[in-house]
Amino acid sequence: MTLSWWQGLILGLVQGLTEFLPISSSGHLVLAERLVGYRPQGLFFEVMVHVATLISVLVAYWRRIVELLQGLLARSGEAWRYAGLLILASIPAALAGILLRDYFEATFHSMAALGWQFLVTALLLWSTRYAAPRATESRITAGRALLIGLGQAVAIIPAISRSGATIAAALWTRLNAEKAAEFSFLMSVIVIAGSGVLEARHIPAGTELFSPGLVWAFLAAMVSGIYAIRFLVGLLRHQRFHLFAPYCAALGVVCLVWYGYLGK
Repeated sequence: MTLSWWQGLILGLVQGLTEFLPISSSGHLVLAERLVGYRPQGLFFEVMVHVATLISVLVAYWRRIVELLQGLLARSGEAWRYAGLLILASIPAALAGILLRDYFEATFHSMAALGWQFLVTALLLWSTRYAAPRATESRITAGRALLIGLGQAVAIIPAISRSGATIAAALWTRLNAEKAAEFSFLMSVIVIAGSGVLEARHIPAGTELFSPGLVWAFLAAMVSGIYAIRFLVGLLRHQRFHLFAPYCAALGVVCLVWYGYLGK
């Protein structure tokens, strides 16, 4: 099915805004695709707009990334330690993505499944209301990195928010909000880049990579993603991360009742 420019614009905005806000970009993208009448073949479109949001992270955190790269080149022990922790945290999601790819793709467009997953995201977010005030540590340990990585692995399930699961896990290990957000977003670079490489092998024959719809979707996701990152970091500073929980809960109920059981 051909993606029009306006469909691409809407879907790109949905992806960019929801990728970093803790409300599940994949779940919202599935809902938005249904609302605009676009049914992609496989997961190529989803991966393509995820790559756009990877660029958002590179732009938003370019100073930290340059600092880290300079440290690696200078053989700084702290820089190599941080890079190692990012890799460690990425292993659970990489294994889950490789081993369970077919399962996730098969269940990606189930509205009833999305409903339950949104409710899980709501519970994760609400739990941070109690974790955030105690999250005062600034050093990331191997144990913290592994727990955050497990959160990212769970978030491969479509309507469980990646930023929600990883930042919630970080806050529960008492890692402070800004460090939690930074680590969560930087580790996403590895996973998104890896999934993009893997998914490139499964591009459907005849796919037009530079159609107007795909270009609009890519640009919209990239630009809106930058603003979403900045907005989320501001919310974390003020311990407002849990405020997205009621929205996710309500969306979960809608998916279960309207789309799942009523079959609309």
